[in-house]
Amino acid sequence: METKDLLVRRDEGVLVLTFNRPEHRNALTMAMQERLGDELAAAELDNEIGCVVLTGAAGAFCAGGDVKNMARGHASGQPIDQVKRMETQRQSHRRSSLRLFEMAKPTLAALPGPAAGAGFSMALACDMRIAADTAIMTTAFVKVGLSGDYGGTYLLTQLVGPAKARELYLLGERIDMVEAFRLGLVNWVVPAAQLETKTMEIAKRLASGPRVAHRFIKDNLNRALKASFADCLDMESANLMQLRDTEDHKEAALAFAEKRPPKFKGR
Repeated sequence: METKDLLVRRDEGVLVLTFNRPEHRNALTMAMQERLGDELAAAELDNEIGCVVLTGAAGAFCAGGDVKNMARGHASGQPIDQVKRMETQRQSHRRSSLRLFEMAKPTLAALPGPAAGAGFSMALACDMRIAADTAIMTTAFVKVGLSGDYGGTYLLTQLVGPAKARELYLLGERIDMVEAFRLGLVNWVVPAAQLETKTMEIAKRLASGPRVAHRFIKDNLNRALKASFADCLDMESANLMQLRDTEDHKEAALAFAEKRPPKFKGR
């Protein structure tokens, strides 16, 4: 689905997806969510893409759902097909947050400003997060009488533990980037003017790395969330042995011996 609400750019193996509704703090639309799902699905199969960056335009990341549009919908009095709405929401979750979390390529959220509600959840679904020092994060759902979506309750609990996750969801307070960094919600905080440069520096480093190894690293880490230690050891062994036969590993070993940077080909 074509839409100006999501901008798509490629840069040296990096796919940059930009939420683009600046007048609404990049709040989500159906068209935006459809396009995001399509682009992520295509990126997963595209051998030219080694990293995906998710960001927002005009000094905001994403305000989550469009609450004003929700209010208009409630006021219209139109009947709602709850089964259809549930399935639409379920598919949107899987095509965005789940794919960002599970896809075999590194994903990076760049926060130029507020990440709230579903925007906060999708930022957490990425492998890493970089933020401008002026950004804020908030679960926000309790402020509009909702419980959460796009996997935020799972992801936040994994990152900060159950007690802090309950606090942040039940109170819905805003988190500045000093606190976000302390909690481990963001990996880097930089001056706002340096955000794009630093983001692309990290993204291009990831895109030029050993892509098969990245896939297995994510597989190990994601499975570790629900596996026993013994199972993790077995998974690590199996994945490592497969990587021993890749061209990237052989090139890296040779480059190490020759004291030069490796040239990875993703094979």
